[in-house]
Amino acid sequence: MFVHYKELWKQRIADAINALLAENGLPETAAASSVVAEIPPQSGMGDLGFPMFAYAKLLRKAPPQIAQAALEKLAAFSGGATAFPGAAKVMGPYVNVFLDRAETVRELLKESDPEEKGGFGKPDTLKGARIMLEFSSPNTNKPLHLGHLRNDILGESMSRILAACGADVRKVCIINDRGVHICKSMLAYQTYGEGKTPESERVKSDHFVGKWYVQFNQMSKEDPGAEEKAQDMLRKWEAGDEEVTALWKKMNEWAVTGMKETYKRTGVSFDAYYFESKTYLLGKDEIARGLEKGVFYKADDGAVMIDLSAEGLGEKALLRKDGTSIYITQDIGTAIFRHEDWAFDRLIYVVGSEQQRHFKTLFSILDKLGYEWAKNLCHLSYGMVNLPEGKMKSREGTVVDADDLLDSLKEMALQEIKEKEREETVGNPDEIAEKVALGALHYYLLQVSAAKDMLFNPKESLSFNGNTGPYLQYMGARISSMLRKAALKDGAAARAAARPEMLSGDAEWEVVKTLFDYNSAIAAAAEKMDSSLLAAYLYSLSKAFSRFYHDCPILNADNPDLATARLALSEAALFVLKDALNLVGIPFLDVM
Repeated sequence: MFVHYKELWKQRIADAINALLAENGLPETAAASSVVAEIPPQSGMGDLGFPMFAYAKLLRKAPPQIAQAALEKLAAFSGGATAFPGAAKVMGPYVNVFLDRAETVRELLKESDPEEKGGFGKPDTLKGARIMLEFSSPNTNKPLHLGHLRNDILGESMSRILAACGADVRKVCIINDRGVHICKSMLAYQTYGEGKTPESERVKSDHFVGKWYVQFNQMSKEDPGAEEKAQDMLRKWEAGDEEVTALWKKMNEWAVTGMKETYKRTGVSFDAYYFESKTYLLGKDEIARGLEKGVFYKADDGAVMIDLSAEGLGEKALLRKDGTSIYITQDIGTAIFRHEDWAFDRLIYVVGSEQQRHFKTLFSILDKLGYEWAKNLCHLSYGMVNLPEGKMKSREGTVVDADDLLDSLKEMALQEIKEKEREETVGNPDEIAEKVALGALHYYLLQVSAAKDMLFNPKESLSFNGNTGPYLQYMGARISSMLRKAALKDGAAARAAARPEMLSGDAEWEVVKTLFDYNSAIAAAAEKMDSSLLAAYLYSLSKAFSRFYHDCPILNADNPDLATARLALSEAALFVLKDALNLVGIPFLDVM
């Protein structure tokens, strides 16, 4: 199993601290968890720094004294020549570690073999865990829009990151295909559609459906009874009216077919789809059982309620006074049904931050109903995403459709390729422009922490300089081009022939250390459910390699052994870059 040098040295320091505690008649503590590893501000101060301030009160000594004592314990330990050997030195209140560069490089080249499955970069922190993620959750009255794109890449990326940590992941999507908002599109089409179809209008099928939802907004301004007509259509649907049901099926099929085309285009996939029309009645029986158990109570008007005041959530209705269910009733039943369908250890809902209270309430209710797994439900909350033009509104037709945005980004990328006269070099400009557009979009949406609201700037996202998806793709293409020029057909032979001691420069060393951080970057992103940490890692790796590429001749190195070692390091960087790009949904390009 791969062990990061930082974790290994943290454990060594923890052992030294525990030895000092025992020597002073104090009980050993979980010192490993309290050990902090810092990066010294200057390279001359080492590769890791361990502050001793936290132990001053326990040991009743000044931190510099503790550092000296800890160093002596480290020296006394046997078996010090394990992986990642190095020298520890006292620097004031710190124990600083200077890694053996040659041995660390040797370990890197051995671990980062592209032919090996798993291993380097793949922590097993979630091995054996069964994790379900629900994301996207579209309505069938409109196509996917910019907000969905943020949701989709958050869910898809987190799914890949969790799987990289060893989890068995199941991606699910609930499609909201019923309700009055769906009937509004249906009513507008019924009134004005005149038998038109997506094929007759030459319009993508989900965009065709969305047009009628916008049309209803205009219809309601001209017809005061439009809202009531939509409610009446919903009642007919619930009663099984044949004509309404047939129209509902036809329009939903148009919508879902179009959405699946967008999912395929953006690299998003699901293991299972759930439809609200089949789940909205789930939960009513569970509410009845909860009422019998005394978990819920009946209000004076007959509504079934729960009092969550102790949790700071107040009172919540679960069934209306007429016995009909509400949204949370459905969510209760759906969660239980999903666990019966696929017994997860954890269920993650990727849903906007405006639903935080809803999910706190849902999780509390399921916990009170006695479901042990309810303690492992979590809400991956994300903020609003808008364009510089302002907030989007579906019913007014100001939403930026996902397909339209991607088309626009693709056209901008294609124009860039043409202006730089790269058509022949890239081979298929249309295909490359599509992948550049997707890389620009996904990276821009992920580089900001999910909890924050954000402004999506299409022009900024497509820049080939700075912290962008195209910059990362360009770095991959640059390394690939260099390896092709070197005719590096046998990477294993190159790694075996590489002399690690040749890679002793600071620029090379920065790449080596950054590559070793890949493992912990994935683990941290999974633990905090934050893909932006991996996006930040990708940018750090690209910057480190760019400095190395600029400062250190590779193909033109004076010494053939040095060239071989630098090529081996470049191949390791490409392996990690390509792997990490996949985890954040950015297409890898070997030519740009």
